[in-house]
Amino acid sequence: MAGIQTSNGKAFEYACVDSLYKLLISKQEVVIDDSPQLRTARVFYDEAPTVLKNNITKSADAAARVIERLEPQLSYPEGNIPLHLSLQADAAGQKGDVRDVLCVRNQNGWEIGLSCKHNHHAVKHSRLSGTIDFGKEWFGIPCSYQYFYDVQRIFGELSRVRDASRVRETPALWSEMDDKAGRYYRPVLNAFVAEMKRLDASNPNIIPERLIRYLIGRNDFYKVIADDKGCFTRIEAVNINGTLNQNAGKNAPMIKVPKLKLPNKIYNIDYKEGSDNTIQIVCNEGWEISMRIHSASSKVEPSLKFDVNLISLPSAIYAQSEPWE
Repeated sequence: MAGIQTSNGKAFEYACVDSLYKLLISKQEVVIDDSPQLRTARVFYDEAPTVLKNNITKSADAAARVIERLEPQLSYPEGNIPLHLSLQADAAGQKGDVRDVLCVRNQNGWEIGLSCKHNHHAVKHSRLSGTIDFGKEWFGIPCSYQYFYDVQRIFGELSRVRDASRVRETPALWSEMDDKAGRYYRPVLNAFVAEMKRLDASNPNIIPERLIRYLIGRNDFYKVIADDKGCFTRIEAVNINGTLNQNAGKNAPMIKVPKLKLPNKIYNIDYKEGSDNTIQIVCNEGWEISMRIHSASSKVEPSLKFDVNLISLPSAIYAQSEPWE
């Protein structure tokens, strides 16, 4: 059964598809592509409590208004019809594509995507364990022997705790673990920070760019963030490859979206002040990342999970907060 955050997020994804369809259908042929993920999201939307449904609908309508102004190919098909709207499967994110909603014109190969967030800004969830080589997975550069030596003793202890609980047939719970930050979170983070510094030092000007590309995916996209408390939607244009904001024939966007520069230097990697489970990575070009490690489960398992947020973006980024109507 899906958690509340997951079900609300899926409902918001469907609302964004539906809002784009309602905004654009009077101007052209628009097709919503059927898929298992679309049907699932529609169920979450249809079954959402009335207040929540009203909020995500208003938020999606606000996003559609802004994105139409930024993307003339949504409104001016230039003969490239129909416009296809679809939802991507979650597996796409695991392959480096963080977009949830796709808008596609098959005839000319044009497409844009939306990453939909309901009351949160997280960009990636990645795991660490005694066997996961994050360097190879994130950057294409394997982690050192020293890193694995440091983390395997920690995750090995967690593995023994879990295995012993299976013998007892009583799950070991994180809530029952003494000083989990001091015994597990902080030692793993120390090893991670040390390895990040080693990788950066031995591969100058490479790691920062690859880190950002890993976190946000290989495709440009609009990040759409619903803020129910503030009654507005924030739209950010993550335009690294320059594929967003294109003309439709002679029809230019109402607002120009700049292409963003990726970082090539890490200024600092250290703990967030006063925290035992969160580090911050500060790069040039205005990029700053927060990474919080946690168990992600009530049961003890030999792995930990990162929640990652981009807490600072380049000053050139196009961002707009659109009030709900």
